[in-house]
Amino acid sequence: MTDIAAAPSSSQPVNLLKVLGPVHVWALGVGIVLVGEFMGWNYGVGKGGAFGALVACFISGLLYTCVAMIDSEITSTVAAAGGQYAQAKHTIGPLMAFNVGLFMVLTYAMLGAADVQVAGQLMQIGAQNLGHTIDWQPWTILCLAALALLNYRGVFATLTVNFVITAIAFLTIIILFIGVQPWNPTATLLHKDLLTGLPYGWLGVIAALHFGIWYYLGIEGTCQAAEEVRSPGRALPLGTMSGMITLLIAAALTWYVCSGLLPWEYIGWDAELAPLYDAAKVTGSSFLTVALFIGTLLSAIASANGCVNDSARAWFSMGRDRYLPEWFGAVHPIYRTPFRSILFLMPIFAIFALYIPLAEIITFSILSGLLNYTFMPMNMWSFRKKWPVGTIRRGFEHPFHPVPAIVLMCLCVATFFAVYLGYGRQLLAMMAFYIAASLWFAFYRYRYVKRGAQFTMAWPKPLGY
Repeated sequence: MTDIAAAPSSSQPVNLLKVLGPVHVWALGVGIVLVGEFMGWNYGVGKGGAFGALVACFISGLLYTCVAMIDSEITSTVAAAGGQYAQAKHTIGPLMAFNVGLFMVLTYAMLGAADVQVAGQLMQIGAQNLGHTIDWQPWTILCLAALALLNYRGVFATLTVNFVITAIAFLTIIILFIGVQPWNPTATLLHKDLLTGLPYGWLGVIAALHFGIWYYLGIEGTCQAAEEVRSPGRALPLGTMSGMITLLIAAALTWYVCSGLLPWEYIGWDAELAPLYDAAKVTGSSFLTVALFIGTLLSAIASANGCVNDSARAWFSMGRDRYLPEWFGAVHPIYRTPFRSILFLMPIFAIFALYIPLAEIITFSILSGLLNYTFMPMNMWSFRKKWPVGTIRRGFEHPFHPVPAIVLMCLCVATFFAVYLGYGRQLLAMMAFYIAASLWFAFYRYRYVKRGAQFTMAWPKPLGY
C-alpha cells in the first residue's frame, strides 16, 4: 500500500494530492457558506425589513445558482488549483487573472476573519452564560492557529473534519425548525403578529441585496479543490450543485424561524450577532439553546477552515505562476499542502479579526466576491466563444447558455448599487486598491511571469485564432 504522506523523490515535482471526492467538495462549499445562515444575513433585515430580506434572499439564490452552473462547467474542464484564477488565465488573459486571484484571496481572507471573530465572541458569550468573564481575542487566535495547523497537515483530513462539523451545524437548523412546531403556527411562531410590509419600500429591498448574498457567499470556493479531486468532471458539479440546494433549504428555514420568533427591528439590529441562537433562546428550551450555540460555533469554525484552504490555494497558484513571488508556490514535501501560503495569510486573518468591526469585514468580503462574480459572465462568454461545445472535452455542460450569464451580470450590477447605498466609501476604496494593484502588476510584476508555463490545458487553438 502506498503511503500518501511519503515524500516524493527529488527528481519528481511536488504536486498537490488528488484525494478528494464529491463529499469533500460539498463540505468545502457548504462549510464556508453555512455560517451565513447563523449570522450576517440579518443586516439585510435592517435594510429592507423581514419581507425585503426574504426577497433579497431568493434573488441572491438565483445569482448564486448562475454562479454554480457557470463554475461547474468551466472548473470541471480547467481542473487546476486557483479556481476562477486558473479559468481567467486560459480564457481572458494575465491582467484579469491577477485581479481575479486577488478578488478570491480577499474574499476568503475577509470571510475567514469574520468567522474567527464570531467564534471568539461566541466563546465569550458562552462563558458569560456560565457566570465567567473572558476576553474573546485569545479564543479567536487559538481557533485560527488550530485551523492553520489542520490545513498545514493535509487537505483530506481538513475537509473530512469540515464535512462532519458542517453536517452537525446544518442538523441544528433542522432541529430548531422542528422544535418550533411549524405544523402548529400559533404554538410558538408568531408570523401574523411580527411580520410587517416593506418599511422602506422597494429601495429597501434593493439595499437588502447587499447582505442577501451572505446566505451563499463562498460557494464558488468549491473550484479551489479542482486540482485535488479524483474526478473533476463528476465531483465538482455534483458537490457544487448539491451544496447550492443545501444552502437554499437552510436559508429558507433560517428566515422562517427567525421572522416568526423575533421582531424584524431586533433581527436587523447592528449589534445582533447570531439571530438563530437568539431565536433558540426565545423558545425557552435549554436543549434548543445549547444546540444552536453549538451549531453557530461549528458553522463559524467550518467556514474559517474552508477559507484558510481556499485563500491559500489561490495565493499558492499565483505564486506558482510567478504572478506573485515564486516562494509562495512551494508544496510541502510530506504533507503536500501550500504551506508557505497558509502561514503567510494567517497574520492577515488575525489583524482583520481583531481590529475591524464585523459588518465592515463582511462588506469587504462581499465587495471582493461581487467583483469575482462580475468576471464570471465575461469568462463564460469567452470560454464558449473560443471553445464551443464539441471542440474540447467538458466534464459538465450547463444548460440555457447564455441566460445564466446575462442574469448573473444584471444581478451583480443591482447588488453593486445596493452596496453603494450603504457603504459607498468602502466600495470606492476597494476599487482604488484593485486599480493600484493592477498598475503594479502591469508595470512591474508581469516581467517575472512564465508566459508559456501558465497555460496547462492541452486544448486546440481557440476558434478564430
